[in-house]
Amino acid sequence: MPNRRQFLKTMAATTAGACLTSRITAQTPARRQISIGGRRVKVIDVHNHWDMPLPMELVKGTPFEEHAKGPGLDDRSAVLDRLGIDVAAVSVNDFWWYDAKDRGLARAICGYHNETLATWNRQHPDRLVGMASVPLQFPDLAAEMLQEAVTRFGARGVTVGGHVAGESLSLARFDPFWAKAAEMRELVFMHPNGSANLLKEGALAGRGGLGNIVGNPLETTVFLSRLMFDGTFDKFPALRVCGAHGGGYLPSYLGRTDVACGRPNQNCIIKRKPADYLREQILADSMVFTGDGLRHLVAELGAGQVVYGTDTPFGWPAPVDYILNTPSLSNAEKEQILGGNLMKLLRIAS
Repeated sequence: MPNRRQFLKTMAATTAGACLTSRITAQTPARRQISIGGRRVKVIDVHNHWDMPLPMELVKGTPFEEHAKGPGLDDRSAVLDRLGIDVAAVSVNDFWWYDAKDRGLARAICGYHNETLATWNRQHPDRLVGMASVPLQFPDLAAEMLQEAVTRFGARGVTVGGHVAGESLSLARFDPFWAKAAEMRELVFMHPNGSANLLKEGALAGRGGLGNIVGNPLETTVFLSRLMFDGTFDKFPALRVCGAHGGGYLPSYLGRTDVACGRPNQNCIIKRKPADYLREQILADSMVFTGDGLRHLVAELGAGQVVYGTDTPFGWPAPVDYILNTPSLSNAEKEQILGGNLMKLLRIAS
C-alpha cells in the first residue's frame, strides 16, 4: 500500500548510514535470547517484510520502473537480535506484480524475488528463510513457480495478497494454485493491502491510519471468509492459510460467523462449522498486542493455530513480552506460538 512504500523510501534515505554502520561495526547489541520455564526456546517470525528493488533492465519500459528503486535487502541481523527473533520468514508483500499482464514479465519478477531470497538464505542460513512470491494472476504459473521456489530455491511457504485485481482468490480459476499449495503442504501467508478491493478510494483516508488499522484486518476477514464459505478449504483439506494481523476480525467475531449457516437463505455449501476451519486450516499471527487479545485468539483457534509475527520493519511494539507475560497461556502454549508451530510448518530445525 502507498504508505508502506513511502515508509520504505523514507527509511532508505534516513537510515542508509545507520545500515552501513551496522554492517561494518563489531559493536552490535547483544542478541536477546528468549527462555520459558528456564529453557531457551527458538523464536520464529512469520510476518517480516522485505523490500526488493528489481534490476532496471527487468522493468525498463514497463509501468513498473519505480520498483527498481528502494532500500533493498538490508542487514537485519541487529534488528532480529534486539527483538529476540532467531529465524525470520521474510517475504515481499506489496503484490504490485499482480498487475503485470505479460506472463513472461510476471515470471521474471517473481523468479528474481525467489532467487534473491535464496541467496540471502544461503548467506544467513540460521537466521532467514524466504517465502515464495508467485504471479497469482496466472494461477497455473503460480503453481509452477511455487514448486520451483520450494524445490530449487529452498522457499518455506508462500505469500499472497487478498485479491487479484479485485477478484476473490476463492474463485475456481485460482484452484491450480491452491491445489499445489495443499499438495506440497506449504503454508500460505496472506497479507492485506488496506481493503482497496472492498472500499471506494479515500474511504479510509485521514487521521488514524485507518487503511492500516481498519482496512488491513477487514481485507483479511473477507479473504478468509470467502475461502471458507466458497468451499476452497473443503476442496483442499490439506491447505493451511495464515492471516496476518491476528487473522483480521474473523476470530474476534466468530460467534456470528458460526451461526450464519443455520439461518435461512444463507446459501451455505460448507461441510463443517466455521469454527472447525479456524481450528484446522486457518492460522493467525500473534499481532493483537494485548494479553487479553491473545487469550481470546487462542481460545477460538487453539495455540496450535497461532504463530508469531512482528510486522518488521514497521515499528510496531515488540510482542514477545506480552506473549511471555500472558498468564492464561501455559509454557507449552507460549512455546508453540513463539516458534514450535512454525518449526513444523516451515520445516525449521529446532
